[in-house]
Amino acid sequence: MSALVCVARIGAAHGVRGAVKLWTFTEDPFAIRHYGPLLSKDGKRQFEVATAREAKDHLVATFKGVTTRDEAERLNGIELYVARDKLPATDDDEYYHTDLIGLAAVTTDGDPLGRVLAIHNFGAGDIIEIAPPKGPTMLLPFTNAVVPEVDLKSGRVVIALPREIDGDKDGDEPSAS
Repeated sequence: MSALVCVARIGAAHGVRGAVKLWTFTEDPFAIRHYGPLLSKDGKRQFEVATAREAKDHLVATFKGVTTRDEAERLNGIELYVARDKLPATDDDEYYHTDLIGLAAVTTDGDPLGRVLAIHNFGAGDIIEIAPPKGPTMLLPFTNAVVPEVDLKSGRVVIALPREIDGDKDGDEPSAS
């Protein structure tokens, strides 16, 4: 089976008939209805979307076999996954996070930096997390300027390390108040 990709997260119960709030991580929120059964992270539980309608910033969905508010409340927080091979192909400059995890990270000069540990988005754009062989991980903007090349076939990403961080000045030391 191919790698699993997280496509949605179940939120709080909605109403009394088993509906839940559902946050999708797909370009088309309703695409989750077309992947077949959705799996829990461990793959032990399957969920099949029965109905879905659009709400403000999420979907309101029901799953087959979930008919009461109590059953829906027990699903809160479960992330839903599909096999990578069930997802559509990406464009040339688009990637699924799962395709990047584990790739070697090298500088523009070809020097090793470590491996891609994760891709995050805290609301201000994607961030690539690089785990070096020793020391703390690096969190860098996942932009064309910082990540000018992603080569899935060669299993690597090229990182153009930023020279300075906005706000930092040479010689600035934190001051104790």
